[in-house]
Amino acid sequence: MLNEALRLVRVYHDMTQSQLSLELGLSNSYLSEIESGKKQPSIDLLEKYSGRFNVPVSSLLFFSESLDQKKVTDRVRLGAARKIVSLLKWVEQKNVRTEDEGRRSKSTSSTISD
Repeated sequence: MLNEALRLVRVYHDMTQSQLSLELGLSNSYLSEIESGKKQPSIDLLEKYSGRFNVPVSSLLFFSESLDQKKVTDRVRLGAARKIVSLLKWVEQKNVRTEDEGRRSKSTSSTISD
């Protein structure tokens, strides 16, 4: 879930993987592997995200599934993290729909004016 949270933080700030990898001094393929969950982010990378997006590292770690889940509070934290990720996905989908509608509207108005 941490990988998805990192991707959604980037998307929320309207950045491409290429833009962020350049800013953070990473290869685009490495960032892609982090965001897809193929690789785990290092603390150093989380600190870079923290600095770039002004989010505390502890807030990013909130989404980590690998933390020990022996306590009820840990299960609650993970459940809340899942809900937050779902909400961010909803915002991402809403923004995509809005952009698509804007493009269709522009193409329709240019066709009508021709």
